[in-house]
Amino acid sequence: MVGRWICPACDREFGSAHQAHLCVPGCTVDEVFSGRPPYQRAAYDRIIEHLKTLGPVHEDAVTVGVFLKADRKLAEVRPKARSLLLYLILPRVITGPLVGRAERIAAGRFGHYVKLTDPAQVDAQVKAWLTEAYDVAEER
Repeated sequence: MVGRWICPACDREFGSAHQAHLCVPGCTVDEVFSGRPPYQRAAYDRIIEHLKTLGPVHEDAVTVGVFLKADRKLAEVRPKARSLLLYLILPRVITGPLVGRAERIAAGRFGHYVKLTDPAQVDAQVKAWLTEAYDVAEER
């Protein structure tokens, strides 16, 4: 992982100095999931556990969720009223019963909205997508 830069205004970590971002106060992962259904934290724990087997992961917790970063952002996890949203950044479009939609966010980069309602849904397929997102974020 490349050196990290900490914004002096919001105290959040980024991959490059003076990276454009919204200065919102950070919080903890525990605070993100406080008052949420237990399955949401359990699914998040399965996601982060898998990502940490691949290499260093920075968990940037803010009030709306957790941005997951390697050299650059690879995913977001956002608790919602009836699900846990996993937003994956991949170099291709994926489909499946959990994938709500995909959007082109840049040349060769697509954001995917994956709706999780049970920790067991963080299965081999979702882990393969997380691995692919990690590899792209690390530019492997």
